[in-house]
Amino acid sequence: MDVMPGAEPWSADGNEIGILVLHGFSGSPASMKPWGQALAEEGWTVRVPRLPGHGTTWQEANLTTWQDWYGEAERQFLELQARCSHVFVMGLSVGGALSLRLAEVHGDAVTGLALVNPAVSSEDKKLILLPVLSRLMSSFPGVVNDIAKPGQDEVGYDRLPLKALRSLTEFWKITKADLGKVTQPLVVFHSAHDHLIEPSSSEYILEHVASTDLREVVLLESFHVATLDYDADLIVRDSIALVRRPSE
Repeated sequence: MDVMPGAEPWSADGNEIGILVLHGFSGSPASMKPWGQALAEEGWTVRVPRLPGHGTTWQEANLTTWQDWYGEAERQFLELQARCSHVFVMGLSVGGALSLRLAEVHGDAVTGLALVNPAVSSEDKKLILLPVLSRLMSSFPGVVNDIAKPGQDEVGYDRLPLKALRSLTEFWKITKADLGKVTQPLVVFHSAHDHLIEPSSSEYILEHVASTDLREVVLLESFHVATLDYDADLIVRDSIALVRRPSE
């Protein structure tokens, strides 16, 4: 399956600080590449993978499950762990949920977390019907490029693949159940105006993780894909500060 232009994975080899940067559901590495490049400019080793079923077609996404997405995230994490002394994980939306799951499973091997509009739940009532709808329909209309800043493109899908979405809701349950295992330093960025993920998702994370080094940053100028929006520089600045802190 051909990858859409701009949706290719990106990486940079640097020093012994490793950073895994994960995009969201129906998105692509295009939403994370500028963030990854800014981190690499600090001399760090950065991986921005393309999750299975993403950056191609929504039909291909429907052939994948959360185990596929998490499996790729974990593979990239273990590669960084093998070559780096410290590994941070950063994610947007469902990439944030994958980041949390890595922290839950791998414990202290994850040095710290930075999450942007992390998704571990949705208040959309239609999701209750997913077990039935996913058998009757292949997709719903989706929202792509929820970005206030003009001229930005996350190279995502304008349809939501329902079988994959059903698997995602199962992943949310697993991740939420284990949030108490998250003890790493954590910064949660969330947009004041997000048209995809409600504030309750970030609120739930902040209330249920066990991290004592915990920061909440409200993004006032950005929509959901804040990594490409007006607050992108703030995300870069504060995530760099998170990485630098343990070595200070």
